[in-house]
Amino acid sequence: MQQMQNVLDGRYELEQKIGEGGMASVYRGRDLRLNRRVAVKVLHSRYANDPDFHSRFRHEAMAAAILTHPNVIGVYDAGQDGAVHYIVMEYVEGSDLKALIRQQAPLPIDQAAAIAEAIAWGLDSAHRVGLIHRDIKPQNIIVTPDGQVRISDFGIAKSHFSTALTETGVTFGTVDYISPEQAQGKSAVPASDIYSLGVTLYEMLTGQLPFSGDNAVAVAMQHVSATPTSPRVYNPQIPPHLEQLVLRTMAKDPEQRWASAQELAQQLQSFRTQSRQETVVNPALARRTPDPAAQRAPANQANGNTAGRAPVPPPRPAAGRAPTQQSSGCGVFLVGMLLLAGVLGLVFLFSTGVFNDIFDGFGGIGVVPPNGNASGSPTPPEASPTPVPLVAAPNLINRTDREAQLLLSQAQLTPVTTTANSSIVPAGHVIEQLIPPGTQVAQGQPFTYTLSLGPNEFPLPDFSQRRLIRAQEDAARLGLTIEVVEEPSRVVSEGFIIRQFPNPPARVGPGDTLRLYVSVGDKVRFPDVIGLSRSEAEALIAQADGLTLSYVDEQGPDRLPNFESYFPGQVVSASFDNGEGIVNGQFVPRSSRIVLGVRAN
Repeated sequence: MQQMQNVLDGRYELEQKIGEGGMASVYRGRDLRLNRRVAVKVLHSRYANDPDFHSRFRHEAMAAAILTHPNVIGVYDAGQDGAVHYIVMEYVEGSDLKALIRQQAPLPIDQAAAIAEAIAWGLDSAHRVGLIHRDIKPQNIIVTPDGQVRISDFGIAKSHFSTALTETGVTFGTVDYISPEQAQGKSAVPASDIYSLGVTLYEMLTGQLPFSGDNAVAVAMQHVSATPTSPRVYNPQIPPHLEQLVLRTMAKDPEQRWASAQELAQQLQSFRTQSRQETVVNPALARRTPDPAAQRAPANQANGNTAGRAPVPPPRPAAGRAPTQQSSGCGVFLVGMLLLAGVLGLVFLFSTGVFNDIFDGFGGIGVVPPNGNASGSPTPPEASPTPVPLVAAPNLINRTDREAQLLLSQAQLTPVTTTANSSIVPAGHVIEQLIPPGTQVAQGQPFTYTLSLGPNEFPLPDFSQRRLIRAQEDAARLGLTIEVVEEPSRVVSEGFIIRQFPNPPARVGPGDTLRLYVSVGDKVRFPDVIGLSRSEAEALIAQADGLTLSYVDEQGPDRLPNFESYFPGQVVSASFDNGEGIVNGQFVPRSSRIVLGVRAN
């Protein structure tokens, strides 16, 4: 641990280090004010004297703080205690995805697709507010014990990569997941996050990284120009269309990737829905007991997928011949006749359907003759899977939750609800829906919509007696619009807040205006005398508390440009007696001595 106190800003207690990176350490901690568990990311001390880094660090933290999504770890606060810069985040129990990959890869197909889909939804929410993660990798994905997926490390990702290629001694980071454009030193775009997610999905499905090399630069250059090995080479169980999805996600050209994280999430969602439908076994076929040899055969044969078909028994081995006996000619004839009678009897029983009833009593075990079924009739061609009916997506906007549920039930779509605050849409009504109204969707497909929680109002904190810069940071995190008004004060030090409007504990919400009156110290507002007559100016200065008229400097044509544009005796300038100029309305130190410049008669 850096040399620091165990409690930051008297509020965040650091309990135990739980993570370490090239830029910061992460501690499990507790918010003593709200009595809740938090995670605190503390910037390494070697960046303590980098003001540019500090500015970007705070900016990214504040941007992440406005991002609320079930697949993103929330950011609560960011601050500085002495030389220690920190970010306070939501604490989530679980392990990172990299540990899961090391232990279990390749992951089951549906699990890997589900994790990637959750990451894509989280990225979509970030991209919608203009935030690019820039460092998507399994180490930054948390999977909880109950299977929830959360993206972490929005706080310093931008700063991490913006300095990595130019600063000596700064760790480049994990280049295994870097996009080609980032590896070339170009600015990251939303498609850069999509590429990194594609590499992560590749690793989940195969247990392998697409590129490796002796050093970070070698790996980065492969991301720029090398073609990744087909994922099915490492894991033949990957469906071909999922492989194509992964490879498109990892296209070198950002324009060739999915148009958005939302589109990628929908593609993964569609893949998972279709996969579940394809694995449903026809009940009529499920009654048959598969042949053990067929169970061991690959799922996809050269002549097509055999899943769900009645197994064809292997050819019977040729009957062994009985030892030859010299005096058995009659016996051989008799045995031959008996065999012939048996065969004729079997043919008769097959033709009468007796065996069908017998075999049905044993769970449908039967003999399938060539080119026929158990009853001897020709085998019909296997039916194609029944297509899933399509329905038009209903319009749920401004509907109540109950109305939305009813409409989705009528359309046979599965409702998936998220929530968000809104100052426009009443609480309990639908703000937006993921799939536009009228879009053709498959019945049974999940259908996501967002319900309003109403305005995100909260009691306004008391910012009085606080330093303006810290109050501005806290107010910005709350989403408030800040208006600063300067005022002189003999009591409140310069740079600290005198009062505010509205007054606490008024309830406000994001976007509301907070006016902060900040002290400029023990100063006096200089009256608006420039442009007045000499007599009027002298009277105003005499009335001002703390100002003294030192003398009047009459200026003729030789000293006053545009002399004729002023009337005689008009005040044309003001200054301190040291010659420093003053403008109307300027705050000047108390007891200042004033010199007025006046046009001579």
